[in-house]
Amino acid sequence: MNKFVLDAYAWIEYLNGSERGNAIVSIVDNKNNEIFTSAATLSEVLSKFLRTGKSEFIAINSIHSLSSVVPVSSDIAVGTARIHHDQKKKNKNFGMLDSFVVATAQNVDAKIITGDDDFKGLKNVIFI
Repeated sequence: MNKFVLDAYAWIEYLNGSERGNAIVSIVDNKNNEIFTSAATLSEVLSKFLRTGKSEFIAINSIHSLSSVVPVSSDIAVGTARIHHDQKKKNKNFGMLDSFVVATAQNVDAKIITGDDDFKGLKNVIFI
């Protein structure tokens, strides 16, 4: 079984049905794959939907029905801080929310799906 963590970029593209989002439909819909989402990512996607006038229920329900939402545990919080610290040395634009995605992926031993260039150079990242 393959494991994947979708970041906000991937979820927004997927939920919008964009060309990039369609590129991951087969991954998300494949019952042999496990899909995970950081709780921090859920918040980020919901914020984007609220700011653009889209239904928050679509975002919440879709993410919950299509993935396992991983809560921010103490272990993930500590890992996030370390990742953020290390990545900021290489990329001053690397965000804390991106760090939550990386820490979550490490916690569940999964690959990250994104279109965010800030993830370039990281291991186990699939770009859409």
